[in-house]
Amino acid sequence: MFTDMVGYTALSQRDEARALHVLEKHNTLTRSVLSKHRGREVKTIGDAFLLEFDSALDATLCAIDIQQKLHEHNLAATEPDRINIRIGIHEGDVVHRGSDILGDAVNIASKIEACADPGGICITAAVFLQVRNKPPHPLAKLPEQKL
Repeated sequence: MFTDMVGYTALSQRDEARALHVLEKHNTLTRSVLSKHRGREVKTIGDAFLLEFDSALDATLCAIDIQQKLHEHNLAATEPDRINIRIGIHEGDVVHRGSDILGDAVNIASKIEACADPGGICITAAVFLQVRNKPPHPLAKLPEQKL
């Protein structure tokens, strides 16, 4: 799973102190649900997370949980403190190098994250085959994407 904050670069150019505060809140909220879904934080890359799961369903449920927590946060936050992220999920083999992971599955997850709307989750067909009819929310098919 890859996550990325929407508008973080622009916020950090306008108000770096506020951007760092928003980033810390994002990181705290994301990490607060990770263990519940048996996920592992591989690394952060600026305002993005690379997360690993043993199950496509765990990744998908975690993504839904993260977006739900951020939605709840945003209801109470003023505009500059609202956090919107995109999430991309793909499943496949990865290569472990130290604490990092590499491979096509990682690359695809990073690319499909950009296909998600702000506040949304984009999963590949491979993930859909693993999770269809299991999440408590409907899944909508996007037109074919060129990565």
